[in-house]
Amino acid sequence: MKRLLLFGSILANVFNTPFSFAQTATTDTLRYPEEKHFKNMRQLTFGGDNAEAYFGFDNTHITFQRTAPKDGIKCDQIFYASVPMKNAEPFNYQMVSTGKGRTTCAYLMPDKKHFLYASTHKAADTCPAVPDRSVIKKYVWPIYDSYDIFVADFKGNITKQLTTEAGYDAEATISPKGDKIIFTSTRNGDLDLYVMDIDGKNVRQITHELGYDGGAWFSHDGKKIVWRASRPKAEQEVKEYKDLLAKGLVMPTQMEVFVADADGSNVQQVTHLGKANWAPNFTPDDKQIVFASNHEYERGFPFNLYLINLDGTGLERISHDGGFDAFPMFSPDGKRFIFSSNRHNGGGHDTNLFIADWVK
Repeated sequence: MKRLLLFGSILANVFNTPFSFAQTATTDTLRYPEEKHFKNMRQLTFGGDNAEAYFGFDNTHITFQRTAPKDGIKCDQIFYASVPMKNAEPFNYQMVSTGKGRTTCAYLMPDKKHFLYASTHKAADTCPAVPDRSVIKKYVWPIYDSYDIFVADFKGNITKQLTTEAGYDAEATISPKGDKIIFTSTRNGDLDLYVMDIDGKNVRQITHELGYDGGAWFSHDGKKIVWRASRPKAEQEVKEYKDLLAKGLVMPTQMEVFVADADGSNVQQVTHLGKANWAPNFTPDDKQIVFASNHEYERGFPFNLYLINLDGTGLERISHDGGFDAFPMFSPDGKRFIFSSNRHNGGGHDTNLFIADWVK
């Protein structure tokens, strides 16, 4: 639903103003006994929808996207924060996107002074319309063709626009080597992965099959990529995919995890689980993948987190909430693990950020 941007007192209290949460739902009361890989779990946010929290190169800072209507944030904006090292430390965060349009998929730059993210603000200051599922009668995601990828500083100043092609450009992450960006684009009429230099030059398409290729990450050594993809094959599936995409929509209910070399060669399908397997990322040793999936549930919910070897063996469920656990990421040093979850929200719909020490 579109809205007018609140330039008045609400926005003044949001933009570049630190939020501080000394409230500390912490330690192992937040994890289930079966969650043996987590220790000293702490809830970082309390209320709203908080997702895609990603560590920077220094292990101590994150960006994430947040919607919180009660705070005047009617659709996702990007926030920046230091990660508390001790339970007594508050979690302070501030908005670093422009406050205009809708934003997504932020990632800290190697210089530790900037971040990249996708935004619709050049098309309009307002939030773009969301799909009317009562009319479409399917679970769909919007693919806004007004998304482009930008670099900004922590005061909200955009310093560079990296993409200018017509169509959707978003879901960007950076190689740990600090030299390449991988992202998803519809510039060819399909949702494919592209790689570009850190300055936006030398753009190259690296996936070519029909379907939604997105949410890609580099391995820690920069040699491989992991992503989630739909692969419609049957005639009706292909027609439905193309018809929805023509309307700027995609139905993300059938996706599997894939890996390849960083140049897109040697593609291998890792999961064959059915339903939605997504938000994949490499473990710190690059030997396994962590991802979110609903494959154990006939109705498609809840979502839990899983580990799997790159060859598709050794599937292990690592989270056990009865709601939504997703967007997992390890700190670069492998010591901490951050994710989004519906747990501990009093039975409501809020999605919050949680962080824990990682136990191998």
